[in-house]
Amino acid sequence: MRAARSWHQRDGPRYHPGPIDPKVNAPAVDDRPPTSPPKPVTPRDAASLVIHREFRGHHEVLMGRRGSRARFKPGVYVFPGGGLERADYRVQPLGDLHHEIPSQMAVGHSLRKANALALAAVREAFEEAGLLFGDAGDVGSVAHNTWQEFRRRQVAPNLGELQFLGRAITPSYQPIRFHARFFSIPFERLNGELGGDGELEDLRWIGLDEIHGLEMMIVQEMIMATLKRRLAGLDAPAQRLFFGWGKRNVVDA
Repeated sequence: MRAARSWHQRDGPRYHPGPIDPKVNAPAVDDRPPTSPPKPVTPRDAASLVIHREFRGHHEVLMGRRGSRARFKPGVYVFPGGGLERADYRVQPLGDLHHEIPSQMAVGHSLRKANALALAAVREAFEEAGLLFGDAGDVGSVAHNTWQEFRRRQVAPNLGELQFLGRAITPSYQPIRFHARFFSIPFERLNGELGGDGELEDLRWIGLDEIHGLEMMIVQEMIMATLKRRLAGLDAPAQRLFFGWGKRNVVDA
């Protein structure tokens, strides 16, 4: 009887296992860690004030162009606005927002935060456009240059006069993100000379039907459409713009 052959004995040349050359015999496997989308940046709370007027039978809103050096959306026309600051929480308004508004703002039904966001919009309008919203009153002792100017002039805003138009969240893939809320007020309720700190260039009045040819974000168009319906006496709930399921979504706030 023939002896059984070992596993490496074959018909033909004998196979001798030898050392593996990693450059020649290593399997073509990519051992780099799998790539995955970066974790989305947490949106910063922000607010804008949509100042509107009627001029020669047409409704207009005040907008300005973000400078070419702006970190977020340079060259785009926007309403005066910016990020929420801690000082905004410490301001004493003449009146609170309407009681139905906080529930539409994604603030956990916190009237304090809702008021602070509205106050941020009022503050930014004064800083960026030179327009002050307020009546005789005292905002309190707040360690912030803008609010100190309000106190020096002995005025404070009544937030109950503001309308809430909607909110929007920057897409998750953007490196800079905001959760912006938009409020509106008629121009005749503000004081001051149109100017501001220069952050917005080309401050101008833009007709609600004259936005073609201007570079702006979809959220500005959404807010202007809501305002236009309200000024026409039509029902227009506050809107919410968000990005999900691979598309842009607009629903009631």
